[in-house]
Amino acid sequence: MSATSHGTDGTDGTDGIIDPRVVVTGVTLDSRAIRPGDLYAALPGANVHGARFVAAAVGLGAVAVLTDPAGAALLAPNEITVPVLVVPEPRAALGDVAALVYGGASQAMTMLGITGTNGKTTTAYLLDSALRALGRVTGLIGTVETRIGEDRIKSVRTTPESADLHALFAVMLESGVDTCTMEVSSHALTLHRVDGVRYDVIAFTNLSQDHLDFHGSMEDYYLAKASLFTPARAVRAVVCVDDEWGQRLARESGVPVVSISSRQDVLADWQIQTCGSDESAFELVGEGRRLSLRSALPGDFNRVNTGVAALVLLAAGYPIDAIEAALAADPHVPGRMERVLVERVSSITATDQSRMPLAVVDFAHTPGAVAAALKALRHETSGSLIVVLGAGGDRDPGKRAAMGAAAAAHADLVVVTDDNPRSEDPASIRAAVLEGAVAQERLARRPTGRLREIGDRAAAIREAVAQASVGDTVVVLGKGHESGQEIAGVVHPFDDRTELRAALTEHTASMERAAAMERAAAKEHPVAKENPVGQAATDANRDEAR
Repeated sequence: MSATSHGTDGTDGTDGIIDPRVVVTGVTLDSRAIRPGDLYAALPGANVHGARFVAAAVGLGAVAVLTDPAGAALLAPNEITVPVLVVPEPRAALGDVAALVYGGASQAMTMLGITGTNGKTTTAYLLDSALRALGRVTGLIGTVETRIGEDRIKSVRTTPESADLHALFAVMLESGVDTCTMEVSSHALTLHRVDGVRYDVIAFTNLSQDHLDFHGSMEDYYLAKASLFTPARAVRAVVCVDDEWGQRLARESGVPVVSISSRQDVLADWQIQTCGSDESAFELVGEGRRLSLRSALPGDFNRVNTGVAALVLLAAGYPIDAIEAALAADPHVPGRMERVLVERVSSITATDQSRMPLAVVDFAHTPGAVAAALKALRHETSGSLIVVLGAGGDRDPGKRAAMGAAAAAHADLVVVTDDNPRSEDPASIRAAVLEGAVAQERLARRPTGRLREIGDRAAAIREAVAQASVGDTVVVLGKGHESGQEIAGVVHPFDDRTELRAALTEHTASMERAAAMERAAAKEHPVAKENPVGQAATDANRDEAR
């Protein structure tokens, strides 16, 4: 891409001239990451304007600058030796600029997008797994990781900045990727991170309270999601209409919609129908056709996620029989209804898991997701359902009490702990969660003895496991796949799966020691269990002998 040269007088740049001698080979927002040939996007930040780092960027090899009038005003004309492109909203222009610089790589691939409050990650993994089974070379961009074929990179955010996103598409294309599945967050849509991308199929899972610290209201949150369903951004759509937001989106979408519902009282193009006593098996019926599917993960919501994935594949042109076979495999979604196993403790082996409580980690961090996860696990639990959860700091505070209420409504024991407090006081966050849980207990006329507060998350997990027996379920909610806990601006290593496995190992080893002591005692005093009176007499005789 050749650069357009503009002055630094705050003009909009429409009168600039093309300088064919300047060739732009990359785009970045980070002045520290500049490579020779890059265009540096000097955007306004939360604390400082990126224009203040233009000189450093040019020193590292930036050949052009994109900024706004405020940024242009900060530049010293005699220090800037490269073209400066000035536009009123550079972030809104950046996606299209990056797409142009990187050759429109996304246009050469099949692009599939998933948006919604809950279910984005699971549905994306279901799609990626199925696409691989269908013989595609896939790319995956989401909350947990980025996949380029067989290569995996840990994700920093759900959806990368537009400059990074289009560069990633170019790398995918060079690596032979032909189909890319993306989670598309509401933040990404509002902040123009997916500008310059047009999806072949876009899907909507659901909408419930979350991110209101950013969006301000559910209406604005919905409008951010709905902005994806326009001809400029998508060709066709799959929309779950189980909630009122999905029903509204199906009516207001600017692109053709195929709807899906698990509710028999909601009119939809496709209906999910369960199959007898096998809760994982279901049929998707609609448009005169029928798909026989199986959900690899528990819960009604995972049947919906699987159904949505199936319809996305159908909309992408795959035949029904191939879709049924491709979705049969377990995609292993990190931190989403992920069972934690203990491979070996003393004489306990992987085949002895039935002797332990069911242990699960899930990313649920909204009231709706907490309720859905616990309802799903209730079906798999013959004993007590024990939940460990907290709420994140510096995020929507309005959902904290509702999360506590959802936990108390569906679990037998609730251990409230810290999640990622970030810059907030952890005790205040826990108090808000407990407030909702206590209110729910009073509403149900139950004593609050089923609620516990343990700030230390590792200790809370150990306590939950210590309270569990065979037939019980321990589920740790909120952090899922995350490998760190942010407290007062410092990220400490912490993985719920690791901590839960350690607690299970410790608890099981303790049980093994107790069982060994019982066996030893029984061997030493074989009459004890059959004849307590005779045992007492023997003990008395032994005392006399001493």
